[in-house]
Amino acid sequence: MNKLLLLGAGLVSAFTFPSSVELAITATTTASALGACQGASYQQGRLYLYGDREVGVIRAYQAGADSLTYLGQEVKLTEKGQDIINHPTGVAWNGSSPTFIGNSIRLNVEGTKWRAIIYAVDWAGLLRTGTLDGNLLNTIEDDACVQGTRPEYVQYQGKEYVATADYGPQGNEVRLYDPARLAKAHKTSEPGVLVKKFTCSPWVQNLLWVPSKGALVLIQNRAQGRRWRFSILDLNQSLAAGHEVVRQVIDVDKADELEGFTLLGDLSKGLAVTSSRRDNVHAVRLAW
Repeated sequence: MNKLLLLGAGLVSAFTFPSSVELAITATTTASALGACQGASYQQGRLYLYGDREVGVIRAYQAGADSLTYLGQEVKLTEKGQDIINHPTGVAWNGSSPTFIGNSIRLNVEGTKWRAIIYAVDWAGLLRTGTLDGNLLNTIEDDACVQGTRPEYVQYQGKEYVATADYGPQGNEVRLYDPARLAKAHKTSEPGVLVKKFTCSPWVQNLLWVPSKGALVLIQNRAQGRRWRFSILDLNQSLAAGHEVVRQVIDVDKADELEGFTLLGDLSKGLAVTSSRRDNVHAVRLAW
């Protein structure tokens, strides 16, 4: 078992979980045919991993006790054969509100210029037909972002919002968008789309909302494209303060590029994914 370094931030919060979260990797395997895996989404007992193969793809899996089984279901994020969501970076799904998929497109080799797009999709139709044909509902330029987009549903003051975050070295934010307005918008800078925001630390690859704890987890790199970090934030306090309020930082002694993390139906089981072509899926045990 690979124990991880736990760094407590010592900030006061209304969280219900203990001051220290224990996290350990229990097994590692390879999910192939994804290109570089970009994230994970667990929905109703089924795990979806998404990546940037020759086209953007989503593949369905069954996650067992320290095992992973491909279920034979693949979605290509294409429309009329054209690669649309070539670099998927986040799936915001809650089973009732509109589903959004992020796309972060690097415009130069240095990685200083990006185009961020959020797509509203018919998720059920996408899974049924296997492509975006007839299932792409709207294309939204995330021009309120700094660098890239990674949508995830969160709850704030009794309402559902779509949160996203930046990946840059500085000036990064977590932003909350109104999902109904976002679904109809052309740009996230349009009035009423952006509801709240706060500044955050760099290199956020993805977000995970833990509703029973009121916690937003920043799935991060410790340096650009390298090494693992999980920052556990008090969402309410962060939004009130205008900057991240960190309850705990968990650094992992791994050198590859952490891309995503999801819980697998309860708080004790999770799964982390990286962009590596082999050994890119890691089963995780947690104690809150």
